[in-house]
Amino acid sequence: MKMKVKVRYIVLNLLWVSVFSPIFIYTYVVGTFFDPSFSRLDFLDDVAAFTLSGDTSHLHVVPLETSTALKKPVGVVYSDHSANSFPNEMTEHKSTRVLSAASEERQPLLNNPITRAYESQLLAIRLEEQHTLPPGKIEQKEHSVNKSDQMTEAADAQVRRLKDLLIRAKVYISLPAIKSNSRLTRELRLRIKELSRAIGDAAKDTDLPKSAFEKLKAMEQSLEKGKQIQDNCGASIKRLRAMLHSTEDQLRVHKKKTTFLAQLTAKTLPKGLHCLPLRLTTEYYTLNSSQQNFLDEDKLEDPRLYHYALFSDNILAAAVVVNSTISHVKHPSKHVFHIVTDRLNYAAMRMWFLCNSPGKVTIQVQNIEEFTWLNSSYSPVLKQLGSPSIRDYYFRARRSNSVSNLKYRNPKYLSILNHLRFYLPEIFPKLNKVLFLDDDVVVQKDLSDLWSLDLKGNVNGAVETCGESFHRFDRYFNFSHPLISKNFDPHACGWAYGMNIFDLVEWRRQNITEVYHRWQKLNHDRQLWKLGTLPPGLITFWKRIHPLNRSWHVLGLGYNPNVNQREIERAAVIHYNGNLKPWLEIGIPKYRNYWAKYVDYDSVYLRDCNINP
Repeated sequence: MKMKVKVRYIVLNLLWVSVFSPIFIYTYVVGTFFDPSFSRLDFLDDVAAFTLSGDTSHLHVVPLETSTALKKPVGVVYSDHSANSFPNEMTEHKSTRVLSAASEERQPLLNNPITRAYESQLLAIRLEEQHTLPPGKIEQKEHSVNKSDQMTEAADAQVRRLKDLLIRAKVYISLPAIKSNSRLTRELRLRIKELSRAIGDAAKDTDLPKSAFEKLKAMEQSLEKGKQIQDNCGASIKRLRAMLHSTEDQLRVHKKKTTFLAQLTAKTLPKGLHCLPLRLTTEYYTLNSSQQNFLDEDKLEDPRLYHYALFSDNILAAAVVVNSTISHVKHPSKHVFHIVTDRLNYAAMRMWFLCNSPGKVTIQVQNIEEFTWLNSSYSPVLKQLGSPSIRDYYFRARRSNSVSNLKYRNPKYLSILNHLRFYLPEIFPKLNKVLFLDDDVVVQKDLSDLWSLDLKGNVNGAVETCGESFHRFDRYFNFSHPLISKNFDPHACGWAYGMNIFDLVEWRRQNITEVYHRWQKLNHDRQLWKLGTLPPGLITFWKRIHPLNRSWHVLGLGYNPNVNQREIERAAVIHYNGNLKPWLEIGIPKYRNYWAKYVDYDSVYLRDCNINP
């Protein structure tokens, strides 16, 4: 038995000398070997793992070969330069040796008993060194082992570390034990001021000044002093929790202010757009009566033509809709635009299209007050919009506690122009089909095919918006109310206003306007839905929608900066729904050109009102 042990011992020693010695001789110089500070663990770490152009390779013990010739180990053996700078020296020094071998020879030796024995010995050595080395040496060794990880740190790693130290210092300085030490308190305040200046507006490590590292070390030393004084972790946790709650409260306040200001900006008319109707109105009333009329009025009621309905008090926006539409049609003389506006903008709207005639396209501009049939005795919504409670809802000097309610307090909902879309058969009694367009859309293709579309007995052809969760019915209606929960599906798909083809024949046959009136009367106290035109539209045309292909109408350019570019390019109509309208300064810049290219900025009226691209 003793003889077998001796034989095994001799074999292991021979293998040790024949296998590991070549690698050792190739890798390290003799001077390093006799250095008393040299560690066997350093040797293993440096030989077993190294990086070459970002890739990690491994040198393993080479297994016994059946051949008489000893094959070269796989990997790279370095020259006699410092191992601390090996990523750069590998490409700089010609003395670096590259040892190659076939790929099939690169196999891990985990199954080799010699390797397992050696790894066990090294594990014991590591544990022994951790017990014998001082803490500083251990940290230094860990730093050496993790060098490759540090090389791939984020570009803002030091900036984040400095900010973390600032937070820790602010917590320490608020703790009672630290406060009682006036000297340390002054020191921490000084460190906070120095570190704050060093960070400044730096977003990445390269933005930091050269003195930042010194400030970091000074702060760490000060925090170490505080750590020795404050040994109560519970107080630190309590303080951090209080800071977190305070920050969350501040964030909620700022979000509410941001929402309020965004709504305010969206409702505010830019100076140029306020000047434009005044300038046009003045010019309109200088014309004689014969100059104030449009041509081709005989086409206004011809059902064989393509008729568009556009209800707007924004002259520039209406001009873009008309210009973008006629630039893509094949037969302009067959297209008729019916524009309805309010009394204040009636003369200005007429003057604009008289001076900027869109070629052979027929234009009609009407004043909503000329619709004598539209009164509070006929229209429930008109009666509601004029009630004191509704006006108090919008104009009373009190703030809503809910940020989400701010968008419903937009005075645009008080305008009957927004509700004219529910009275299309009354406005166009002799027409069969009408294409409704919002004034915040841009037309990019010929829309003539929509008039020949078979709606299959439905009234409204629209693009559904099922792809977004907030366009489901439960986002618009109060499903706790029995009238809503019994008649509608909370997960039903919504659809978009903005480009809709309406079959007025089916509208009259199904008496859609009366359906709209009935639901508006039921919602007199706003318990079924808040104000707006989409919720009553969803109810009025419930199960009367013919879904169009999504490429007909792409939405989101007024609030979403990440609309798919390919969808925008392929869309027949793009819609700037939301607060970020293209004619406002808050509009999304990358979408503005789709709208601006249809504005004639050379017009004398735009120049007079300082309206520029």
